[in-house]
Amino acid sequence: MDVLSEKTCAEFCTLIERRCSGECVAYITGKKEFRGLEFEVNPSVLVPRPDTETLVEAALEIMQEYLPRTTTNHHLLDLCTGSGAVAIALKHEMPKLEVHASDICASALKIAKDNAARLLPGNNIQFFHGDLYKALSKSLFSLIVSNPPYIPSSKIKTLPDEVQFEPRFALDGGDTGLNIIERIIDGAPDYLQPGGFLLMEADPDQMFDITILLEQRGFFDIKLFKDLSGSQRVIGGMFEK
Repeated sequence: MDVLSEKTCAEFCTLIERRCSGECVAYITGKKEFRGLEFEVNPSVLVPRPDTETLVEAALEIMQEYLPRTTTNHHLLDLCTGSGAVAIALKHEMPKLEVHASDICASALKIAKDNAARLLPGNNIQFFHGDLYKALSKSLFSLIVSNPPYIPSSKIKTLPDEVQFEPRFALDGGDTGLNIIERIIDGAPDYLQPGGFLLMEADPDQMFDITILLEQRGFFDIKLFKDLSGSQRVIGGMFEK
């Protein structure tokens, strides 16, 4: 029988204490699986979740069924990229896809870049630091995707203990939960090619309000995508200039 050293026992006890305090396993181990890829994570980024795989699946469906009508050389923008999970998963599954990703948090963007370098050696994902579209030049994209902050500010404190360790700026969507989503919708037409799509993850209870916001901004053919639990998790629409 192996005997653990005093140092190893102390390290193990520290890990147990972190878990007992509510910190999630992903932050303790520093990694999380998403779409079959292992991502490095830390408290600078949200932990990738199965619900967000719905956003990847929706993007793949839109590109395969709708966007070929407009272009075969797809350019994709991932706003609020965080760990880079969505952008990297899509590039991994569609290597010819030209991917851009942005985040307002410099430390989150570093994690995304490190994940891209490790998981996609020689990748050409372009990362931008800044507030949504302000980080970009005047590029046009076939598809814009985002898992933005969408939790109402008043509900943050009611979230599970594990979530309390995650970065608030990546969760807090303002008074209604739609502050960032509204900005994404409002700015998207200036960055979409004719016939391009916008797709966003959101709370199932927000889908009706987001549909109205999309239609008011000129989006049509609004589509909803369900997660594994059967809840509406991703919403989006087409914009024709």
